[in-house]
Amino acid sequence: MSNGMSMNSLPANNQTRRQLITGVTLALGSMGLTSVNGFAQGGQEISHSEDAIHQERVFKASRKRVYEALTNAKQFEKVTQLSVAVQSGMAKGNVPAEITAEPGGAFKFFNGFIVGRNLELVPNERIIQAWRVAYWPEGAWSLVKFVLVEQGSETKLVFDHTGFPKGDADHLLEGWNGNYWQPLAKFLG
Repeated sequence: MSNGMSMNSLPANNQTRRQLITGVTLALGSMGLTSVNGFAQGGQEISHSEDAIHQERVFKASRKRVYEALTNAKQFEKVTQLSVAVQSGMAKGNVPAEITAEPGGAFKFFNGFIVGRNLELVPNERIIQAWRVAYWPEGAWSLVKFVLVEQGSETKLVFDHTGFPKGDADHLLEGWNGNYWQPLAKFLG
């Protein structure tokens, strides 16, 4: 991805998607080990200085409904319309959410402010994405993981976001709450 190719210019064949998914997964998995500042004294090889977000939210809907709201462009567009970014006027423009709901498929939200690729989609169970904010430095990608756990008639969403630029945790946490979880709860309610 840092070779000058945009995510949208990548060929669409399955072999390339597999290579993309493998490459992004390997690159994101090694992000925490690439920072010299992250290494502990004494030659340790594990970084403990990277920021990460872990959240668990319960929604009054089935796993199927939650999964579809996060992977279906028309449904997610309705979620974004309830978001703080749209309601406050921060997300200017009217470009609808775009989601290609298949592994390797691209997505674009909030008028292109959030972009990425679906790395893994297990219907009604798990979504893993390479995810980035438009203002991040070229080549900066993070990993987001949504795990859907059935709890009777409700769904617990276990969420992890890792690999984002240091110092962005507070802003991202606020964004997940105001632009995903609160509007998603309203949409599913």
